[in-house]
Amino acid sequence: MRVVVTGREGQVARALAERAGGQGVALLAVGRPELDLEHPETIAPALAAARPDVVVHAAAFTAVDRAEAEEARAFAVNAVGAGAVAAAAHGLGVPVIQLSTDYVFDGSLERPYREDDATGPISAYGRSKLAGEQAVAAATPDHAILRTAWVYSPFGTNFVRTMLRLGAEREEVSVVCDQTGCPTSALDIADAVLAVARNLVGSPADRALRGVFHMAAQGEANWAELAETVFAEAAATGRRPVRVRRIATVDYPTPARRPANSRLDGAKLAATHGIRLPHWRGAATACVTRLLRGEETGPIS
Repeated sequence: MRVVVTGREGQVARALAERAGGQGVALLAVGRPELDLEHPETIAPALAAARPDVVVHAAAFTAVDRAEAEEARAFAVNAVGAGAVAAAAHGLGVPVIQLSTDYVFDGSLERPYREDDATGPISAYGRSKLAGEQAVAAATPDHAILRTAWVYSPFGTNFVRTMLRLGAEREEVSVVCDQTGCPTSALDIADAVLAVARNLVGSPADRALRGVFHMAAQGEANWAELAETVFAEAAATGRRPVRVRRIATVDYPTPARRPANSRLDGAKLAATHGIRLPHWRGAATACVTRLLRGEETGPIS
């Protein structure tokens, strides 16, 4: 199976590059300048040259707060670009897997979100990603849209790495405690994406394998709980203890609003694709251990 992933430097693209070889998957990452989501005319030629069996669309405008001031650019990348990727995959006769987000919901439910729950994004980023889902679905029926949440990894910029940096500088860190979600490792996402890809390629006529799915780690946490887990693991490996001061969202204002409830129900993915991601806590501690050992993988060339 030849998997082509959009983007080279993103967390999921780099995780896929790490995981694919061990699973006998040929993976090619394509990105700028050959494939530029802000220039849709580059997309079809780049994907055709890559000769995919399946396309994983992982590249995106992910700067949630900056999207409030750059909404047009966020839509160009996350909506128009995503639709062009899906249309190109359709033209090649191959399935497309799109990575989406919990931010398509407003966070008002008191239970984990299911795929058939009403969307209602409260940020420009969320609106752009929802528009991307709609563009992908309109461009090809041969799609799997995978919504995930609170992604972290040994790569790039993310919450876990930020906490480790702050913990090295401070004895106390203030962290929001009234937003709840499913912290999800990009490495676990990569394993799940490859499993979905095998299912799509292996069963091209199975419509049940297509559509929207929630793909997040088991369990739930708020940001403060995740930070406490990071600092506890760091302390266990010899770093100095760091206190977490729990604060409310109102005490940490940001340009973009975040859903108070970002929990995603993964039952449909488990029932249809046979995939259930591990619990977040074990994955998070493994990520911290790896980072403290200096085992970060370099950029994809």
